[in-house]
Amino acid sequence: MKVKYKSYNLRFKHPFGISRGTKTHQPTFIVELENFGIKGYGEAPEIDYYYIPVTKMIEDLESKRTFLEKFSFTDPERWWHYCHHLFPQNSFLVCALDMAGWDIYGKIKKKKLYELWDLDISTNPLTDYTIGIDSIEVMINKMKEMPWPVYKIKLGTEHDVEIITELRKHTASVFTVDANAAWKADEALEKITAFKDLGVQFVEQPLAKADWEGMKFLFERSPLPLIADESCVAEIDVEKCYQHFHGINIKLTKCGGLTPAKRMITKARELGMKVMVGSMNEGTVGTSAAAHLLPLLDYADMDGTLLLAQDVGTGITIDKGRIVYGEGNGTGVVVKDF
Repeated sequence: MKVKYKSYNLRFKHPFGISRGTKTHQPTFIVELENFGIKGYGEAPEIDYYYIPVTKMIEDLESKRTFLEKFSFTDPERWWHYCHHLFPQNSFLVCALDMAGWDIYGKIKKKKLYELWDLDISTNPLTDYTIGIDSIEVMINKMKEMPWPVYKIKLGTEHDVEIITELRKHTASVFTVDANAAWKADEALEKITAFKDLGVQFVEQPLAKADWEGMKFLFERSPLPLIADESCVAEIDVEKCYQHFHGINIKLTKCGGLTPAKRMITKARELGMKVMVGSMNEGTVGTSAAAHLLPLLDYADMDGTLLLAQDVGTGITIDKGRIVYGEGNGTGVVVKDF
């Protein structure tokens, strides 16, 4: 196994604002694996509040590079377990390596991943388009710039109900709301009750990730479904979210890639929960991998490539919410200038 990597600092089209702050660029890590001449690619973006910067991914990879390069690759699940044991505290790096492993495996088998998994893509959910926190005028202009069937609205301000009320005047599209853990329980219930009459489909992570008591209170009273994000990082968290949330949002970077994400989906379905796979502002490399999970999902938040003004590859394309797969096998991604 040959290992190469590059880091990038990709510029957003617009400053991207959530309840924790605003950023103009997205640092990201791209890895290339080569197994007997077949190359595979994976991605992990840097998310500052998870404290795994790109420099840490590189440092950890270099510390175990010899072990990676000596691995005899046969199947991606075995590869994931190997990487997970090498880097138990770095799910971001494991995610990138896992994606690249699946990409290689699909190319070996001459199939796209959804074909390998025997999935029917005919009823894939549409992906949303995210409107970050900004002035109401700017948020309205962002919607007008990107007419879309489903918008994800970032909230966590003193004017959340006013924002949704004003945005609703300009579109009949479906809204989903993501508070990124910004509210308290009573405040959340008041706002969610107002959102029910404003065409909001569900609310993502209303409370702090460890506020299980507050979530139980809200779960029993909310007029809208509640989807866990920050409260559902790894496989162990799925059962914790049961009867505190109506569904989970799986982020490949946080959980460690496609391999554990598939297990999380299975567990959530066993518990009767809704399932979403979300974006952490990955470019085309990461989004093309995630898109192969679409047939297993209720909701999709895979708009990272639309929010970025720069990218490092080609693969999926998105047409008004509909994700179209790249032509190649594996994840279907082609990386430029690696």
